[in-house]
Amino acid sequence: MNALDDATKDALLAALRRAAADSAVRAVLLTGAGKAFCVGQDLREHAGKLASGEPISNTVEQHYNPITLALAGMPKPVVAAINGVVAGAGAGFALACDLRIAADTAKMNLAFAGVALSADSGASWTLQRLVGQARALELLLMPETIPASRAHELGLYTELVPAEKLAERAREVAEKLAAGPTVAYASIKESVAYGAAHTLAETLEVEDAMQQRCAAAPDHRVAVEAFLTKQAPVFTGQP
Repeated sequence: MNALDDATKDALLAALRRAAADSAVRAVLLTGAGKAFCVGQDLREHAGKLASGEPISNTVEQHYNPITLALAGMPKPVVAAINGVVAGAGAGFALACDLRIAADTAKMNLAFAGVALSADSGASWTLQRLVGQARALELLLMPETIPASRAHELGLYTELVPAEKLAERAREVAEKLAAGPTVAYASIKESVAYGAAHTLAETLEVEDAMQQRCAAAPDHRVAVEAFLTKQAPVFTGQP
């Protein structure tokens, strides 16, 4: 069920950092092996750490925080293909992605309070921005398994598809984004994240900086020339 033990968290973080640093990678597709996307913390490993007196803050600081920031701050689009149950920190990671394409069997549970813990993996930040503060508190204070259709209605999933079509559809979306103007995508992500916590005036200044960055990138000239000549643009994604 892709429970998050230390080895898995280390490998995931390393993979995300490689993807972020590789200019040949222009979109990231994150999914789970088997029948689950991710059920969150490996509680068997966690129980052993509790017995030894190791604080849970160690894995929040060393794993969950940097993984969440790597997903949300990835300078290229990140698509989550949610192939099955997604819970706890697994849900937090999914919510940190830019788009969530989910199978119609993909149930979600914000399970933190169920094991007497607070939210982590960015869920207290991302969840309320997707569903509003009141609904976020409801989902966190009274965790329950949310059917895929309900999760889609709430806005937790971007798109819902039949389970057998998930891999195909998620790859289609990721490939379309990978062929797009990567610098513009990164700038849009940065502007939206900044605007979520700053004033309009402050955000306008960041938008100005992002536009200057995009205007200096080759893809902007390609897009303008393609528009004027009525051709399909071919983007390189390079700064």
